[in-house]
Amino acid sequence: ALGPLLDRPGLFVFGSNDYYAPKPKNPARYLMPRGKKKRIHGVQLPWRDLRAAFVEHGWTDLTHVRRTIDVGGQRVFAAGVDDPHLRRDRYADIAGPADSGAAVRIGVTHSPEPRVLDTFATDGYDLVLAGHTHGGQLRLPGYGAIVTNCELDRSRARGASRWGAHMWLHVSAGLG
Repeated sequence: ALGPLLDRPGLFVFGSNDYYAPKPKNPARYLMPRGKKKRIHGVQLPWRDLRAAFVEHGWTDLTHVRRTIDVGGQRVFAAGVDDPHLRRDRYADIAGPADSGAAVRIGVTHSPEPRVLDTFATDGYDLVLAGHTHGGQLRLPGYGAIVTNCELDRSRARGASRWGAHMWLHVSAGLG
């Protein structure tokens, strides 16, 4: 599915669905308070092989690293963290002011947890790209997301929004 995209520059971090296969569960579980439910994982997936394929095609793994890359003659500063939903993030590894001389400063995280978004904003990022919410783990037509499966408010379950005074957040509702 990603074949044609691999010819373009790419940045990535992994998330829960890269590490574990899906497993059927009752969707009503998403309505339970977060601390009251046991996490259900499917079998472990070959994410290391996926990482190797991405890197082989020139994509940049941003897991707990900061990188400056050239895109069309412009300097882009980017950093990322592993999945905060699984508590695998280590923002301290990338903490510090983003490169103010870059044309754009991009943060990447799988789950748009506010504690992580706040630190990206404090460090001066212009945009954070995330996923995880699938547009709302449960969603009603005409109403929108009922739950996000993270601490992000429902109104931001997909699309672009402002986070703080200067940063944009884009939450992908699907692949990408």
